[in-house]
Amino acid sequence: MPASAVRKRSRSTITGAAALAVCASLLLAACGSTKDTASAGGGTGKVGVILPLLTSPFWQSYNDYVPRMATSEGVEALKTVNSNSDPSQQITDINNELNQGVKGLVVAPLDSAAIEAGLDQAERKGVPVVAVDVAPDKGKVAMVVRADNVAYGQKACDYLGQHVGGGKVVQIMGDLASVNGRDRSEAFRSCVREKYPRLKVLEIPAKWESDTAASKLDTLLNANPDIKGIYLQAGGVYLAPTLQTLKSKNMLKAAGRNGHIAIVSNDGIPQEFDAIRKGQIDATVSQPADAYAKYGMYYIKAAMEGKTFKPGPTDHDSTIVKLPSGILEDQLPAPLVTQDNVDDPKLWGNTVK
Repeated sequence: MPASAVRKRSRSTITGAAALAVCASLLLAACGSTKDTASAGGGTGKVGVILPLLTSPFWQSYNDYVPRMATSEGVEALKTVNSNSDPSQQITDINNELNQGVKGLVVAPLDSAAIEAGLDQAERKGVPVVAVDVAPDKGKVAMVVRADNVAYGQKACDYLGQHVGGGKVVQIMGDLASVNGRDRSEAFRSCVREKYPRLKVLEIPAKWESDTAASKLDTLLNANPDIKGIYLQAGGVYLAPTLQTLKSKNMLKAAGRNGHIAIVSNDGIPQEFDAIRKGQIDATVSQPADAYAKYGMYYIKAAMEGKTFKPGPTDHDSTIVKLPSGILEDQLPAPLVTQDNVDDPKLWGNTVK
């Protein structure tokens, strides 16, 4: 029990039923979803925001949302720092921010294991951390703000399974050092195996790298010109090279035309929406860049104020779950976008200019 939680009662004598009532209220404060615990800097102070990369339109959009959401949530956020796809640089970036005296950190980890070193540094300095998009394997964070990445792979599998029927499908995977890459890959693989045995999955490990995706897809299509479907685990980095590669081989056919290759993506960026409207791809899962920024700021402010949370439904249409590591994760909604709802004004990808 934090000493600060009872310091205002230290001069009072509490006995009998009153003492039990105090104990009960303190237990609720320790466990409740929005109760105050020991104050970590009173909720004030500068917050460092560390990005994994800026070569993807998704992360460019997130970067644009950060200052706006910081203002709306009353957070004093420093200018964002770009780790440029380098996990070791990200640890250096965390240390640099800590040395500047930040009172909170919002970090989008590149490597779920490597980030532990940076999280340990922050914990030693008493600085709370909120992880966005990627959950760490180990280390202390106040909250992970993320969508259900297993559902990403399952939604892509179901779409291709229901619209392709049978034949070869490709999943262009993310970095398997990231829990996101692992979750999406295994979910897609397992779903196909269990529900759509007529599909044969071919895999391209691309590590969130557009050049790698283009090169390996070109080689795979040379050997397998009868591909029926493609799952892009990150439209922000894989959409353009995939469409370019298909076009160069005269394999980019609009939906409804003979020879169309069904494509499902992840991210929900404006470029994917345009590709859906043109019939170049069929669907994408809208990963909420705006909500990542908003709730990253919301939870870091709460952590700096000493507030804690518990598993269960939230007031913003999501659910907080406890991960196997014991870390809490707010799983935000991530809808499937197709021709039927691509023009929905509520989708963040339709609000970006």
